[in-house]
Amino acid sequence: MITVLIPVYKQTEFFLAHFKHNLPFFSHCEIIIVNDDPTTDLSPYLQNIENLTLIQNKHNLGFAGAVNVGIRKAQGTRLVLLNSDVKLKDASFKKAEKTFDHPKLFAVSFAQEERNGTIVGANRWYWHDGFFQHEGTITKKRNINAWAEGGAAMFDLQKLRNLGGFDERFSPFYWEDIDLSYRAWKAGYTIVFDPTIVVIHAHESTIKTYFANKMKTVAYRNQLLFIWKNIYDPTLRIKHIAGATKFFMRAMFRGDWSFIKGFFSAVLKHITTKKETVSYAKTDKEVLQLFAK
Repeated sequence: MITVLIPVYKQTEFFLAHFKHNLPFFSHCEIIIVNDDPTTDLSPYLQNIENLTLIQNKHNLGFAGAVNVGIRKAQGTRLVLLNSDVKLKDASFKKAEKTFDHPKLFAVSFAQEERNGTIVGANRWYWHDGFFQHEGTITKKRNINAWAEGGAAMFDLQKLRNLGGFDERFSPFYWEDIDLSYRAWKAGYTIVFDPTIVVIHAHESTIKTYFANKMKTVAYRNQLLFIWKNIYDPTLRIKHIAGATKFFMRAMFRGDWSFIKGFFSAVLKHITTKKETVSYAKTDKEVLQLFAK
């Protein structure tokens, strides 16, 4: 069975319009809605819908926390994670379930059509100037994908649980799906991009509306947290120290307070978070090499 999980934060009318459109495509699926806005009650709008479970958080947990609540509740073997601003064209997402016969497949990432008609969802990552970087790529072929985007992908639920779900230290947003997917690749799993499954996605509509003044700071903070948490290779660590020092001094000179605040916020969160001891099947360089140009 497929579980469809949709985290929701504010923008109730927007979510309900998309959900009403998508609902016919969810037949024979378990549906879990996680309302991460304690000030809004969604229950009057979601009554008498078959196979639907509504979870209303008493405290705002951010994207990772809200999704993890749903992951713990899910009963399916495959989990489709959709943002509340994703609009389905059809039920083609269900065909991704058949590809999980491959024992190492962790996730299938969907193609996403943006407002201007651009198709995104194929991704790569790389190391540059002491930092872990990521970018979108253009392809019409099914291929390996650096990360499964948290708003439009199907996951193997058991493998997702084996990895501990999304890391909530990245709350409220950004880098959670990259972190999860990087850990999946290092664990020996595989992620693919399927261009034949196309959804319509208005990226960042909620983030831009409610968190515009902190987006850049959070992005810097979480990029640094990702590196400090995940990169074990000694050579890359040394290069990062040199690159981060140069970037910090340049930010001080230019008055780039977003980076400076993000840096110190990352330091505080890093030193107050319990360190993990994890054994992986692949090294950092092996994972990076998968997407080298």
